[in-house]
Amino acid sequence: MLLDEDLDVRLRKSFGAGVSVETVTHRGWNGKKNGDLLRLAESSFDVLVTADTNLAFQQNLSLYEIAIVVLHPRTKLLRHLAELIPLVEELLPDIRPGQAIEVHPPDAA
Repeated sequence: MLLDEDLDVRLRKSFGAGVSVETVTHRGWNGKKNGDLLRLAESSFDVLVTADTNLAFQQNLSLYEIAIVVLHPRTKLLRHLAELIPLVEELLPDIRPGQAIEVHPPDAA
């Protein structure tokens, strides 16, 4: 799994031990345009996790062999991002390349 540069790199530690997570920042891919990032990421990752709510609308995801998980946290604070991670982990067994799945806080209306 790859965390986009719009997410706090510390979020990586919120995932369980069974989930391999890297960040765009650690890969040195900061500043890549979405299409370029997806092309780079699809060769090494199954899922890109982002808070970029426009990515799925700006790209034809069916062209890429990677799934997108779009986080909608209450705020960009680490604790609000981290509360979404258990929901993301539940999705992982069923998510498929070309899909974009949005994840909201459990009590969001």
